[in-house]
Amino acid sequence: MSTNESRIRLARVAMPDAGAAADTAAPARPVGPEGAATGVSGAQIVDPDRPWLRSYAPGVPADIDLTRYRSIAEVFEDNVRQFADRTAFVSLGSPMSYRRCGDLAHAFAAWLQSVGVQPGDRVAIMMPNCLQYPVCLFGTLLAGAVVVNVNPLYTARELAHQLNDSGAETLVVMDLFTGTVQEALPQVRLKRVVVTRIGDLFADGLNLKGRLVNRLVRLTAPKERRVVSLREAIDLRDALRSGLRRSAALPVRMQAEDLAFLQYTGGTTGVAKGAMLSHRNIIANLLQSLAWRGHYVDTSQVETNVSLLPMYHIFSLTVNCLLFMCLGGRNVLIANPRDVKRVMMVLRKERFNGMAGVSTLFNALLENEDFRRHDFSDFKLTIAGGMATPQAIAQRWQQVTGVPVIEGYGLTECSPIVTINPVDLSQPRNMRYTGTVGLPVPSTQVRLRREDGRWAAVGEPGEVCVRGPQVMQGYWQRPHDTAQVLDAEGWLATGDIGVMDEQGYLRLIDRRKDMILVSGFNVYPNEIEDVVMRHPGVRECAAVGVPDAVAGERVKLIVVPSDARLTESELLAHCRRHLVAYKVPRIVEFRREELPKSTVGKILRRELR
Repeated sequence: MSTNESRIRLARVAMPDAGAAADTAAPARPVGPEGAATGVSGAQIVDPDRPWLRSYAPGVPADIDLTRYRSIAEVFEDNVRQFADRTAFVSLGSPMSYRRCGDLAHAFAAWLQSVGVQPGDRVAIMMPNCLQYPVCLFGTLLAGAVVVNVNPLYTARELAHQLNDSGAETLVVMDLFTGTVQEALPQVRLKRVVVTRIGDLFADGLNLKGRLVNRLVRLTAPKERRVVSLREAIDLRDALRSGLRRSAALPVRMQAEDLAFLQYTGGTTGVAKGAMLSHRNIIANLLQSLAWRGHYVDTSQVETNVSLLPMYHIFSLTVNCLLFMCLGGRNVLIANPRDVKRVMMVLRKERFNGMAGVSTLFNALLENEDFRRHDFSDFKLTIAGGMATPQAIAQRWQQVTGVPVIEGYGLTECSPIVTINPVDLSQPRNMRYTGTVGLPVPSTQVRLRREDGRWAAVGEPGEVCVRGPQVMQGYWQRPHDTAQVLDAEGWLATGDIGVMDEQGYLRLIDRRKDMILVSGFNVYPNEIEDVVMRHPGVRECAAVGVPDAVAGERVKLIVVPSDARLTESELLAHCRRHLVAYKVPRIVEFRREELPKSTVGKILRRELR
């Protein structure tokens, strides 16, 4: 499997505050005109164009109601009011309440306005899961600006492309990644860079724990994470203090169709493009997810969710950050999920109810003895997306945790959820792993297009096409690329090949022809080949995906050298300088003969695979 009239008011509080108060209960909210969805259960509706409705769980509606909210800012403020004294986020054992998150988000919004950020301007956020992320995310949206999520592991080349393409003039970055920013600065047009450290918003009086954590992180950071002092950089704490001192901020009137996120993806091929996701797109997918839970969204009990996936990823943004916020949930933020030992240091102290991730992360946890011995008596739900979950991992996960892996399907261009398997949280141990990616969510149409352009019949394979309120507006400043995937009737061609059975369950049988899926992240051969071809010792090359038991797929590079002295280590060192780690080839094959090509000279990756 992936993100109104804003009242920007400033809470007059000291910073930092005393931390989160005790969690309090709130009543269950009905899913209806004042909630996520309306109408009778989808299972009661006969619609020949939506056969999956008959397979909906009781209480899941056929369609959602999009009239309640005009912006994500309204959703945020509504939940801050409802759950003010509950813990919203926890980082390394330090909590942040909904109230404090709201106060600091308003302060960040006020600061953005004070330095000239206007509605529609782009603000880039480059950090892992930490308390600062939701503060800056919602603060940006409250100011009417557009969030540009940036993978903090990007190289300077990748960062420069995303900043220049989006036109972002403000960047908020974790200090561990300032070395990359410094290298990219000569190539970009940033007006301001805001720097923060992971413990800066810990709230324990004098923030002694935060200072200690900051120091330890610097001392133990890997060599490639260079912390540098950026000239004229702004400390996030100073920006927040400045915002808190301001007595008022200009209200921003936003509409549902206003842009909320530029979420970068390779699209179907090539260089990363910004998928334009409006407030309406993200709210729709959020309400679709809430509606999937049935008649009532029970917020009377505080649920704890473990956020393994980074929230700059659209799947985690919608499912972990936004969905659990609407449930008044407590979100445990994991900054580096690949460091399983440190993850378990956090989880040992937690009794969690939900977890969303990809199969590679689940597999890594299963290999840890402490995880296998954990108390899963409160565990209810595991959502998997981003990549297919092998049946062996799904079976082992259920044996260890007692709950099945519930798979779904989505893509950045759909905010991201398109389909998901049924859930029954009243009987979580009765749910099952189906091996499919589930049923289309409410208000979503899914059809399969045959190669001749006609719609496929039940049981017949075709390209998965999606239409619904969660489908993006298009690619940022790329009308040609938009026209390639989005038609005049609103159908998005995903490039994925699937088949749908009589009950409406979708099974994927092939993916985009050239995309490589590494641990849930899309890797596009064109980008890798462009980097490799910059090396003077390469005549031609091609990147393809090969199966991998851990990551799903790995990148294999086939190279025809122009210099016989070229070595694998030299070529991989070149790739590491220009590509984030998961894009770097794991296998390099040198060939003397030229690569297979079509009649027009295009390298035939299919033959190489």
